[in-house]
Amino acid sequence: MSLKPLYDRVVVRRIEAQTTTKAGIIIPDNAAEKPTEGEVIAVGDGVITDSGKTQPLLVKPGDRILFGQYSGSKVKVDNEELLIMKESDILAIVENQRLEEKAA
Repeated sequence: MSLKPLYDRVVVRRIEAQTTTKAGIIIPDNAAEKPTEGEVIAVGDGVITDSGKTQPLLVKPGDRILFGQYSGSKVKVDNEELLIMKESDILAIVENQRLEEKAA
């Protein structure tokens, strides 16, 4: 990919939500909400502070994140739909995916 975000921007690939519930009920595409979980693909260099220094971002490529449903701007790169958003639009970093799977 040849997409490099600027400053505090982040490029995110949505992680598709499951189309069936735990009980086995299939959710049709038109009833499903857009997923609010994604994987960070690329990050900018960081925010320039008032003193002129660059403060690096907290997220890094490969992180799984949670973001608001209407966050970011859609872009299409190599026939893939990605989101570009500010780091402040990111709600959380998902740290231990395996613990959540064991609990379910």
